Amino acid sequence: MVSKGADRFVLWPHYFDARLSRADGRRVKESLAVKAPDAKWIEAAARKVGLDAELDEAARNPATPGERSGRVLVARKGSKEQVLELVAAKMRESQDTRAA
Repeated sequence: MVSKGADRFVLWPHYFDARLSRADGRRVKESLAVKAPDAKWIEAAARKVGLDAELDEAARNPATPGERSGRVLVARKGSKEQVLELVAAKMRESQDTRAA
């Protein structure tokens, strides 16, 4: 199992999910949210923006323990909100090609 530490942020798919409200766990602004985010997509986007990313596909979010959504651990570079915005922007860019 991959563990988070003081040098990493955890990114869960629901942080980027356009179907969710902020109250339900989305952490990026609506204009950057995407449809059906998954941990592999987050990992790919994080790597494309130059972050050291590590995928943990077996992880379950404590808020939804019955769902195995996976998570991505990324190196801390700036604040978590800055990292989320960078990754979300890259995911948003690739959303159209991903759906095709």
